[in-house]
Order: sequence, then structure tokens, then C-alpha cells
Amino acid sequence: QVQLVESGGGLVQPGGSLRLSCVASRSISSLRSMGWYRQAPGKQRELVAAITGSNTNYQDSVKGRFTISTDNAKNTMYLQMNSLKPEDTAVYYCNAQIFLDYWGRGTQVTVSS
Repeated sequence: QVQLVESGGGLVQPGGSLRLSCVASRSISSLRSMGWYRQAPGKQRELVAAITGSNTNYQDSVKGRFTISTDNAKNTMYLQMNSLKPEDTAVYYCNAQIFLDYWGRGTQVTVSS
């Protein structure tokens, strides 16, 4: 089992940057994989980026703008988001997989002028 706590969301203007953090309650090196998902109002939750070991994958719409990374010493996963667009507005959720999926409560990201 693992608890996940996200932080770092907020209001930012188009073109701006944010860095999301997800702190896990156990060593993240013991997790099968981790990822960031998002859910906009009226839409389904979608995968933004995932990391398994040293392998990463991204949704096409964020490639070149977002970077997922981990710090094993801090049991923390990050999502660096640059060149933000209004369509990036959503609640962002941290996900971890062991034998089951575990989720954080989410952090709101709003991109608006």
C-alpha cells in the first residue's frame, strides 16, 4: 500500500510554468510504475506522463513541454510543466502501481489570462 500527496498546482498565465510534486509514503523504487493523470471538467481522466525505471512516456499533446522525473531519496515524483496552455487546465492526479493502482487526491492547475 502507498499514500500519495500532490502539491504545486495553481493559477498560471498561458506560456507559464509550474512544477507538480507527488510525495509517496514508501520508497518509490519499490513501485512498479508511477504517473501523472489529469481530468478536466466533463472529460475522462487521461494519462499525461508515466515513468517506469528510467523509461518515460508522454501524451502527444505535452511532449516537449512537460517532463516527468523522480527523486528516490525524497520518495518524490515531479512533473515540470512549461509553455502551459489553457487546455492544460485540469485536476492533476498522481498515480502509483504496485499490484493495484493508488491515487492522490489531486491538485488543481488553471491556465488562464
